[in-house]
Amino acid sequence: MFNKKLNLKKIVLLIIISLTIFSCDQEIDLTFSEINFEKIQNAIIDINVPNAEGDIDVSESINSTIANFIVNTISFSEDSLINISLNEAVIKFDSIYIAFKEDFEENSLVWEALIDGEVIYQSPAITCIAINSYLNTGGAHGNMTISFLNFNSQTGQLLLIDDYIKNRPDFIKLAEEYFNIELQESSDETNFDDYFFGEDFHLPENIGFSDDGVILLYNVYEIAPYSEGITEFTIPFEEVLQYLRLN
Repeated sequence: MFNKKLNLKKIVLLIIISLTIFSCDQEIDLTFSEINFEKIQNAIIDINVPNAEGDIDVSESINSTIANFIVNTISFSEDSLINISLNEAVIKFDSIYIAFKEDFEENSLVWEALIDGEVIYQSPAITCIAINSYLNTGGAHGNMTISFLNFNSQTGQLLLIDDYIKNRPDFIKLAEEYFNIELQESSDETNFDDYFFGEDFHLPENIGFSDDGVILLYNVYEIAPYSEGITEFTIPFEEVLQYLRLN
């Protein structure tokens, strides 16, 4: 489903994805365009993310959550308790890089913050947005992560796992079965003992939705060394439907 290589657009695109969502007593029109923040004077900062339009309350809730997610992604620890806008976070990231460059003139590596988001699933119950983030702030290599933001399509509220998964113990058993299938199909040399750092199987931090089913995605370092990269598999809807709170 998801290309593990970072796919970044270098031009401003306007992608209109229209969806009319029906519930038993109301109709909500959600339209997603794409917004771009680009700054390349010092650090390289390129952010392309969906922007919800239509119902004011729903779209504002979704857009605020996306903006806060990006702010937390590109901000340093001392910024975590500070309420700043996305534009302010971009400017601060750049200013911290400038100060770093002045203190360590021998380090020629240019910092990067590259973030690319897209709507990957929409239904009357849930809207899933995938955000691909790449940060390089002077380490041995950059850090790429893929995150899923799941929203209630009727309210724009960000959903936590217990909002859409029920009977978690049995769901975990099903997920482990599909993890082992993915492991067997992906390589003849790796086995379960190479993952989870000696611990039992557990769900990933990121669970999303696609037309094929429920996506479980483990980012780099989450369950295996850096060399193993991202681990991802999908459980078909027909197998997982009994564990979903959302229809």
